[in-house]
Amino acid sequence: MSNEIMFGGIERVPDVRMLYDMAEVIYDKKWLEGRENEELYYMYRDLSQDSQDLEKIKSYNLRYDITIIPPAMLGVEYVKTAGHYHPQVPGSNLSYAEVYQVHEGSATYLLQKVNDGMVEDVVVVKANAMDVVVVPPGYGHITINASDSTLKMANWVCRNFSSVYEPVRDKKGGAYYLLEDGFIQNSAYSKVPEIRHIKPMDVPEFGLFRGEDMYGLVEDLSRLEFLTAPEKYTDIFSHILNE
Repeated sequence: MSNEIMFGGIERVPDVRMLYDMAEVIYDKKWLEGRENEELYYMYRDLSQDSQDLEKIKSYNLRYDITIIPPAMLGVEYVKTAGHYHPQVPGSNLSYAEVYQVHEGSATYLLQKVNDGMVEDVVVVKANAMDVVVVPPGYGHITINASDSTLKMANWVCRNFSSVYEPVRDKKGGAYYLLEDGFIQNSAYSKVPEIRHIKPMDVPEFGLFRGEDMYGLVEDLSRLEFLTAPEKYTDIFSHILNE
């Protein structure tokens, strides 16, 4: 596939996630040998339809990205992102949130919450085209393409921080790996709860609805305040994960 995409009438060149970037988090280490130079997926960051949109997005401390993950098997494991957490919001005891929308294909989002080194909660959300999935504060997350089609997804996120990859890398991946035969626990975690499966849901309070392109929120970016000030929306986050 061509690595460039058109967005806002401009050809966008991606950051490329290589297999060697993820060697520590791959389940099938034997398969990995000698393959580290393969391309896995493509990240197009800080997108906008025009310069006016970009200035508006920046003024709200937000960023709009697209990620494309072609189908692949990493040995016996489905292709996935490296996985990361978000840092705490300054002056708050909560970390930043994020929201994803699948544009093409399907995604399996694995969300995990860790407290004092112990995994408290693991949630899996299977999302199809135009579903939206909110990642609440406190949850690390990994995106898996467990299909034979290319996954294209967008995300909105606060632009004022860098993602934290080390906790996932240090544990050799998430709490579970998704293999051809299903999920298997990562033995690097001493104790892991059973996976809770939830469905994608609309979040009217955030202006998020299945079937509506969430880039359209550029017309009312105040609806995305939950990404920069999550402490104002704790009740809504709790509702999202307990449906």
